[in-house]
Amino acid sequence: MSRKYFGTDGVRGRVGQHPITPEFVMKLGWAAGKVFAKQGRNNIIIGKDTRISGYMFEAALEAGIVAAGANVTMIGPMPTPAIAYLTQTFRAACGIVISASHNPYYDNGIKFFGGDGQKLPDDIELEIERMIDEPMTVVESAELGKAKRMNDAAGRYIEFCKSTFPNERSLEGLRIVLDCAHGATYQVAPAIFKELGAEVINTAIQPNGLNINDGVGQTSPEALQAAVLDHKADLGIAFDGDGDRVAFVDQQGQLLDGDELLYIIAMHQAKSQTVKGVVGTLMSNLGLELALQAQGIELVRAKVGDRYVNEQMKLHGYTLGGESSGHIICHDVMTTGDGIVAALKVLNAMCSSGQSLCDLRSGMKKAPMKMVNVKVVNRVDLDGHSEVQSSIARITERLAGKGRILLRPSGTEPVIRVMVEAQDADMVENSVMELADVVRNAVS
Repeated sequence: MSRKYFGTDGVRGRVGQHPITPEFVMKLGWAAGKVFAKQGRNNIIIGKDTRISGYMFEAALEAGIVAAGANVTMIGPMPTPAIAYLTQTFRAACGIVISASHNPYYDNGIKFFGGDGQKLPDDIELEIERMIDEPMTVVESAELGKAKRMNDAAGRYIEFCKSTFPNERSLEGLRIVLDCAHGATYQVAPAIFKELGAEVINTAIQPNGLNINDGVGQTSPEALQAAVLDHKADLGIAFDGDGDRVAFVDQQGQLLDGDELLYIIAMHQAKSQTVKGVVGTLMSNLGLELALQAQGIELVRAKVGDRYVNEQMKLHGYTLGGESSGHIICHDVMTTGDGIVAALKVLNAMCSSGQSLCDLRSGMKKAPMKMVNVKVVNRVDLDGHSEVQSSIARITERLAGKGRILLRPSGTEPVIRVMVEAQDADMVENSVMELADVVRNAVS
């Protein structure tokens, strides 16, 4: 099922370049309105992050959707998972998020959630794509959709997030530095952690449309690491631009990535026997797999991307999954990845155990990993390339079952990602450079 417009997470690109143009986005809204109208469901929720082009695309989507005869509810700047939650709560036909997540301000994208608060199934995406290629028509004036704004969206989502944290606990006594990336969490995250009792020091909460993810947030945690040390805080929490990813910084200024956060949540859930297994990705650190195995917990590896993590979680019936990037899905309380909900899960583990982040992470020893991006000039079948396969065989024998090799074409760049992971750092360095050289020769 090849797609013309949809990637693994909606439609994304540079603003002003096809398909991220006002004309295309209006047609996309019209196509979605038509598809859901056929199903007899005509209320569509639209949210966005804080990048300047969001206003333009919000208007374009509104025009297309109402022209198709569907109604629009606009909620303004809100985290991506908030749109998923509100779509499900209001029994809407779908939710649309205008966001390019952790990308710079000059990119943008359109992401969809179904009425169940999860990513759209393939058949619906393909039907929307088919409608995009149809001539755009406008329903009779009496049948045009209506548009309105939801004024209490932030309050609803704040209360939902707080409800995922146990009533018998509070964050009183914790000093937390929050980095909201000048993005979609800038209003709701400070309120949530403050209302749960924490002393909150806010950073990157002054969006101007151009500064989203600019040297701040989950993708640039250095400023947060310094702020935690400067303020003598217990920890720091950083979100990305649309709030579906999270990273932590401990009291010593050390960064915790998604693998370590998954481990902390899984260990806490294991105490109450509410975790059967965890879904990671091909990029999840070997240390996570070994630490979970030691506790009798299976790690299932999915392809990179939250869509594939979600698929494996459903397939295996697991409620916890995520990526090293900090995109963590807690299906026991939420339908999609949610940075704030995941953060509250980690904080619950801290509060219930009385341990610091340093203590909680100590049971997982990250294995050395190195990745080299090899630019692709000519497309080559590496599976059938004898020199590449011989190099893989030599390195596999050298690793002796105590490491991993991964060759993966990038989905966003013309490169092959060459990764080696093992418990010996020198072996990792030598092996990845050897294999990268062989791959480089093969594709040049």
